[in-house]
Amino acid sequence: MAITEIEHLIRSVNNADGETTDVLVPVELWQQLMNTINSDPVSGLAWIDEQEPKAQILADLEESMRLATTGETFPLSQLWEDTTV
Repeated sequence: MAITEIEHLIRSVNNADGETTDVLVPVELWQQLMNTINSDPVSGLAWIDEQEPKAQILADLEESMRLATTGETFPLSQLWEDTTV
C-alpha cells in the first residue's frame, strides 16, 4: 500500500496550542506496518526467527526428521494452531 493510499486513514491529535502530539492509525494498517517492520526483506522471516540460534534450528529440523521417519505426522490444522498460540 502506497503512502498516498494511506494518508487519509491516519489522523493526528493536536494539543491546545495546535501542535501535533500523536497519531491515530487504524488497527489493520498498524498490523501491516508491524509485519513489514518485523520481517527480513530478503528471507521474509520474522525478526524473532532471524535471531533463533542455529543450534536450535538444527535441533528442530532433526526432531522433525525423526518424527517423519517414524511416521508420526500431524494435521496441518494442528501445526497452524501451534504457531498462533
